[in-house]
Amino acid sequence: MSIAIDDATSPSFFSDKSAKIFVAGHRGLVGSAIVRKLQSQGFTNLLLRTHAELDLTRQTDVESFFAAETPQFVILAAAKVGGIHANNTYPAYFIALNLQIQTNVIDASHRFGVKKLLFLGSSCIYPKFAPQPIPENALLTGPLEPTNEWYAIAKIAGIKMCQAYRIQYNWDAISGMPTNLYGPQDNFHPENSHVLPALMRRFHEAKVNGAKEVVVWGSGSPLREFLHVDDLADAVVFLMGSYSGLEHVNVGSGKEVTIKELAELVKEVVGFQGQLVWDSSKPDGTPRKLMDSSKLAGLGWTPKISLKEGLVGTYKWYLENVQQ
Repeated sequence: MSIAIDDATSPSFFSDKSAKIFVAGHRGLVGSAIVRKLQSQGFTNLLLRTHAELDLTRQTDVESFFAAETPQFVILAAAKVGGIHANNTYPAYFIALNLQIQTNVIDASHRFGVKKLLFLGSSCIYPKFAPQPIPENALLTGPLEPTNEWYAIAKIAGIKMCQAYRIQYNWDAISGMPTNLYGPQDNFHPENSHVLPALMRRFHEAKVNGAKEVVVWGSGSPLREFLHVDDLADAVVFLMGSYSGLEHVNVGSGKEVTIKELAELVKEVVGFQGQLVWDSSKPDGTPRKLMDSSKLAGLGWTPKISLKEGLVGTYKWYLENVQQ
């Protein structure tokens, strides 16, 4: 049995701009960016449902939706997400809800005649001590980071489910694994946001309150990779049109920045004039985390938005939508 689908026989994603496309999770950071990208490229028939309109954890509701709407393409960006604290406090939510969403949507997509599905995961699928930069084949080669293994296990199951349906049914299901993302619609919550939006909020509040300094945990030496969510959306649309294979594909910027460099850049973009102080008594976390995105580059896609440009746009969105 063939497990790869020939690109020549795969339905062209770009040939019919009126084809029905279900973007699951369209209100989130990732889903909203994918909707913007599809609309900007002239796609006119996007199927969008809020959680109140369609609960993806309920199998009968998902099946009714697919039977009634019969989408031709599905982009699965819906997930239960959260930081370390949330993963530690609600592990059952993170494994059960994500498994339910994925299983319901992937299975219904196949059974109700969807031509192609793209499943989105996360870089946390990789082992805690994976080689750097992390290649796709590092998956399942070692233990996971314990703090988010519930979420990671669910995402790995999603990749494997897409592969299994491709092998057994010769069905075109693919997976993309993004690196750390940022941009409009990001979570700027004071307690449970990621490092980049957390820094932006802290520098902004320090500027508004006339604070003399901002103290940041650690030494600032760890290296991290960031990708603007609009670049991810561009890569998703590219993969829908250009990739049909068994293995998942890493989606990263390929550019590393130290936390110190990131903090200085955010400070500059926000316009905070005070001091930046490092509390090196606090832990640094993993020294380096970079994805190997050479497979995607080999297919012909590279990111376009620089970190500085992306931060300027994100701060503008923050000022217009978040600040109190």
